[in-house]
Amino acid sequence: MSIAALGSASLSQVKTLLEANGLPTSDVSPEVRLLGEHVGSRLVGVVGLEARGGVGLLRSLAVEPGRRGAGLGSELVTAIERLAVATGVTDLYLLTTTAEDFFARRGYQCLPREAAPSGIRETTEFSSICPASSTFMTKRLG
Repeated sequence: MSIAALGSASLSQVKTLLEANGLPTSDVSPEVRLLGEHVGSRLVGVVGLEARGGVGLLRSLAVEPGRRGAGLGSELVTAIERLAVATGVTDLYLLTTTAEDFFARRGYQCLPREAAPSGIRETTEFSSICPASSTFMTKRLG
């Protein structure tokens, strides 16, 4: 097992895993760079990055329910942070309704939504998909 970039051939598996975790799938597009972990041919974890210049939106973190608690979510976050740095992202943002504590343990801090940079506000996830009650968080990378 190892985390790797996911191509368009994996999109149906990505959407199935996201749906099983109650996450949106309508805006999963080629603009979102996806990393995932497979066991055999089954996708067991995924995370995405929507980069907008020097800022990025961490999105679509999902782990198969039977694999939770074993560190895969943390490994996926570390991998997407490395990808973000490699693509020039210095500040990573996210929205969550359920995982604020998980991300806080990984160095993410809460911000008011009004503090979002324009590149993040322009994403579909920020502007229309995630509810206003979502927790908005950020982490400076590097």
